[in-house]
Amino acid sequence: MTISDLPYRQVGEPKPGGIVSVVDHASNFVPLDIELGIDGELLEDHIALDIGVAGVAGRMARRHGIAAHLATVSRLVIDLHREEHHPKLVPTESDGHLIPGNIGADVEARLNRFHRPYHAALAAWLNAIRPELILSIHSFTPGLRTCDKPRPWEVALLYNEDDRAARHAIRLFSEQGLTVGDNEPYSGKQLNATMNRHAEAHGRPYLAIEIRQDLIATRAAQSRWADMLADVANRVALALQ
Repeated sequence: MTISDLPYRQVGEPKPGGIVSVVDHASNFVPLDIELGIDGELLEDHIALDIGVAGVAGRMARRHGIAAHLATVSRLVIDLHREEHHPKLVPTESDGHLIPGNIGADVEARLNRFHRPYHAALAAWLNAIRPELILSIHSFTPGLRTCDKPRPWEVALLYNEDDRAARHAIRLFSEQGLTVGDNEPYSGKQLNATMNRHAEAHGRPYLAIEIRQDLIATRAAQSRWADMLADVANRVALALQ
């Protein structure tokens, strides 16, 4: 089976009633039959994937028993962390870069090929596991080309209506001396699609975590953050009992 057969992969052995992670922007893969019309170097940029998160989630699965559901297609093909009717579901521009191949794209075809199978599989996976806590792992660039607003946070927690787990995690990360964002640099009130659908809609506690990309750019840094996230997640799960 090739990477283009499924828009997701699952790593680790999930523990019923345990902790799991979901990584919507884990990959920069673009299928050969989709032409985005951009410089190939941009596939290594933050507009194509959340840099470092696949490494963090993979280490958590292997070392800490936190199984992961990861995307295998770039957010430039279709953003799996958007609602089906979101105007940026298939982006035609990202952080000042035009994505000409997406202009006039067959959005319905990409929904059927990538978005719907990804979320159907995630729903079935979570229903089978019934996790006590879901980690939604993302990373953010230290600075946007199209905005000069400073981004001082090292890690951040996003949430919409349910902040039960986030409140504990914000405190725990702060106690480690980190600069922690509370619904920064994005607000979960506007950008929380996957957790709205698979966590809040079912009353499942979750942590939507954003890590600054320069802090998880190397394998050593990813290992450090995997250990830290696993520790915080386990402590949050205990606090929620």
